[in-house]
Amino acid sequence: MASISSSSRPLWAAFNTLSGFIAPSPASEFAFIPGNTPMSTFKQTAIAMVAYYIVILGGRELMRNRPAFKLNTLFMAHNLGLTIISGGLLTLFLEQLVPTLWERGVYHSVCYKEAGWTQPLVMLYYLNYLTKYLEFVDTCFLVLRKKPLTFLHTYHHGATALLCYVQLSGETPVSWVPIVLNISVHCLMYWYYFQAARGVKIWWKQYITIMQIVQFVIDLGFVYYLSYSILVLKYLPFLPARERCDGSDMGAFSGVAILTSYLFLFIGFYFATYKKSGKSANRISSAVGAANMRHVSDASRSAVGTLKRVNKKFASTIMTDKA
Repeated sequence: MASISSSSRPLWAAFNTLSGFIAPSPASEFAFIPGNTPMSTFKQTAIAMVAYYIVILGGRELMRNRPAFKLNTLFMAHNLGLTIISGGLLTLFLEQLVPTLWERGVYHSVCYKEAGWTQPLVMLYYLNYLTKYLEFVDTCFLVLRKKPLTFLHTYHHGATALLCYVQLSGETPVSWVPIVLNISVHCLMYWYYFQAARGVKIWWKQYITIMQIVQFVIDLGFVYYLSYSILVLKYLPFLPARERCDGSDMGAFSGVAILTSYLFLFIGFYFATYKKSGKSANRISSAVGAANMRHVSDASRSAVGTLKRVNKKFASTIMTDKA
């Protein structure tokens, strides 16, 4: 099978050159080495997560009796920055993956390390992992602007950083599926927040949540099947499965558990936010309609009463004239 030359990936070549000026070494020399690469151990990830929850929960208490900060310019810059980062990562991922998918197919790309765990992809997986810590700032803005902290938001941010770490340390080739879908949604989501902060009215906010739900459904279709393959090949070889699927037990279990929880939480959020709003609007409409009917009924009774009085007075006048 013919290999794909580096010249067919010009964006990666440009990124590699640029990274050589910014980082100590170019992207092509990166290797994820636990204990050596920054934020590459469970201890470091756990400390970052604990610090995140201490800061946001402690910050919420500190802000309880203080006025909210506006921070609109910083908020716009943060969201625009994450839009650009997500778009850049998405482009680099697609440049790596599309030729591989075309040449080797989906199963090979999600189950074989030589397709789904190449050096450029590991570099991109790591960069995506680091952005999860940058996204912690989302919650800091909520705290400082005194916006509600939901369980979904706070749990999702911490758990996603943990999930990315586990998949990196477990060398899971299917990682690109949830990552590519996630950053695709993030391009739109952070663009929405940027535009909303500018005061632009966006009508498609609801569809971002729908896209997130669809994302998790697709994720789980891959993750369930591949986790089954990994575990069956290792522990239950008498059951039907493909001949090979690379990945770790921890990667399989954590992917299934966390992504499944996301699906249920986002579905709950969708119905609580948008369907509830629709029901409220219907109740308001019904109440307004009922009030209008009462006004019409009252006006009708008043008009009938007036006509009766006029008719009675007119009849009395006629009788007087006849007399």
